[in-house]
Amino acid sequence: MRQKVLVFPAGTEIAFEIHNALKYSKFVELYGCSSVSCHAEFLFKNYIEGVPYPNDPGFVDAINKIIDEYGIDLIYPAHDSACLALTELQEAGKLHCKVVTSPLETVDTCRSKTKTYEFFKGEEFIPKTFASADDIKIYPVFCKPAVGQGAEGAMKVNDRAELDKLLSGEEQYVICEYLPGDEYTVDCFTDRNGALRSAIIRRRERIRSGIAVRSRVIPMDDEVKKIAEKINSKMVFSGAWFFQLKRNTSGEYRLLEISPRIPGTMGTTRNLGINYPMLTIFDLLGYDVGIINNGQDILLDRAFISRYQTSVKYSTVYMDFDDTLYLDDKVNITMISFVYQCFNKGIPVILLTKHANDIYDSLDKFRISKDLFASIIHIPKGSDKSEFITEKDSIFIDDSFAERKNISEKLNIPVYDLDMIESLIDWRM
Repeated sequence: MRQKVLVFPAGTEIAFEIHNALKYSKFVELYGCSSVSCHAEFLFKNYIEGVPYPNDPGFVDAINKIIDEYGIDLIYPAHDSACLALTELQEAGKLHCKVVTSPLETVDTCRSKTKTYEFFKGEEFIPKTFASADDIKIYPVFCKPAVGQGAEGAMKVNDRAELDKLLSGEEQYVICEYLPGDEYTVDCFTDRNGALRSAIIRRRERIRSGIAVRSRVIPMDDEVKKIAEKINSKMVFSGAWFFQLKRNTSGEYRLLEISPRIPGTMGTTRNLGINYPMLTIFDLLGYDVGIINNGQDILLDRAFISRYQTSVKYSTVYMDFDDTLYLDDKVNITMISFVYQCFNKGIPVILLTKHANDIYDSLDKFRISKDLFASIIHIPKGSDKSEFITEKDSIFIDDSFAERKNISEKLNIPVYDLDMIESLIDWRM
């Protein structure tokens, strides 16, 4: 039975990874909701905005109203604070559906670095910590917010003056030994029987705002595997979780944090074949799952992506062929994606071309079906394309500036060059 899954908050990198992992699944119908305006509206076909924050007194009634109205089966938390708040509400029996989460004790402990380090006190992988500045004999030290996520707010502190300034604010920090080495994330999956079914280590090679934007899967070594098994043996997890490590001055692994949720860069391991969000949902519903790991080397690197909303409305598309639908003797992937998007939406695309050769032979050459187009108008050179555009509620796409200028001036309809097509792509699923 198809599960209606609500991702909250839907505007985080965590939410975007959950969206990427589930958007093609025939077992899931995705919904997103957020408290504020965010990028989620460009991704989620079903999107609700203006939900109170989880610490707002009106949150429970608002989220339950959404659950009831849309028939939501599962809520997938996409932020550490939301994970804790939703898990607490589920434990108190105040939510009208299940939360994709681990037990409250695990979530609560992992939300605090102080609680986490206390929980694993005595384990070799716990970094040496300092209760106060007076306990520190050697600098630098490494400080991280007691409540936080990722590498956000973590910093090297070089001397007592820097530390005193840092601690003078309202933020509470964990002070620990300096960890100058490489940083790693270990993506894990534990099934409902407590078995650690997957643990994949990746090196965080570039970090922006606490998020790994360049991450490489590397071979698992025995020390990290033992740490994963130890954490799993002492904590109770349900589904996907991860932990982060950093090497100290001696090259030994030290724990930064544990989190019982999806990390934003888990797409690295998802593209090995291990879809952690999907596995977690199946396991939560009581299904036994299998795991396939393709095992190849894989590197993720990401930067900002632009998605657009425009006021343009059109019921017909007129499109050129030469150097538009194909480019440098190759199919233009962005353009063909747009053609199929129009097909899915029932918007007719008319190929309007002065192609020198037989247009049908050329379409066959590029394996482009003529049936993709509502019609194909092959006009002779020297003819004016504006004479063949009969639908007023239309747009025109052509690589030629002269053609675009002519159509714009004569017909006063929107005209598009190839670099503008990205603004017409609808990413919502």
